Amino acid sequence: MFNKKIFVIAGVAVFLFAAFFVSANHSWGNYHWGRTANSFTLELGNNVSEKWTEYLNTTATDWSLSAVLDTVVAAGKAGNPRNCKATNGRVEVCGASYGFNGWLGIAQIWISGEHIIKGVTKVNDTYFDTATYDKPEWRNFVMCQEVGHTLGLGHTDEDFYNANTGTCMDYTNDPARDDGAGDNQHPNSHDHEMLEQIYAHLDSVNTVGSSDGGSGSGKGNGKGNKFGVGIDLDNPSEWGRAIKKDAQGKDSLFVRDLGKGEKVFTFVIWAR
Repeated sequence: MFNKKIFVIAGVAVFLFAAFFVSANHSWGNYHWGRTANSFTLELGNNVSEKWTEYLNTTATDWSLSAVLDTVVAAGKAGNPRNCKATNGRVEVCGASYGFNGWLGIAQIWISGEHIIKGVTKVNDTYFDTATYDKPEWRNFVMCQEVGHTLGLGHTDEDFYNANTGTCMDYTNDPARDDGAGDNQHPNSHDHEMLEQIYAHLDSVNTVGSSDGGSGSGKGNGKGNKFGVGIDLDNPSEWGRAIKKDAQGKDSLFVRDLGKGEKVFTFVIWAR
């Protein structure tokens, strides 16, 4: 009996350790911003309404708790937020009424090789102007998660209906609920540990703040430049191939191959 108890306790301990490891190990691929020194500063272009400014500032502060990077809010360069043109070397954060198209927020990241060269985050005011989503917890959750994707993080969990794990990278149907690990409105220590792992090495090129995208040869937003000519990335049908589904069976990650090592990834969080 004594040995059985030891075995059961040890088994539970191993299971909990494994669950912790999986939770913390949520980078996506080996994709990261190229940089020649740590820490680095990544600009978040402000192309959102005043109603969103508080939440964008909170997100920038939250992710800057990382030991390897700072995110700072800067003047937007995306032009019309409805189109949200990407800018090399930074992330443009846009908000507009994109319509009842099913998504609350998306993050799009342009990749050259393994390096992120630019990114876009969009929040859909068509939904956020409704009573269901016009709440601080939903604005914090979606803004935090979409910016997290542009840093190189994936989701820790894609089930909207299980317990909150205390990170904005975890899907939820109630971001304000605390199930024992905290609410899902901000990054947690596991997210910051993951960023330290992602950016533990240095690169020979710098794509952060680079007007030419560092080693990347793509120059545009997939609309009229060398790579992705004629692609309208505002249109979900142009996001490319779905490569991941959430726990409810909906496509949550897409990839569009632009050729010559260039790709665009699109992360989607759907309205419930």
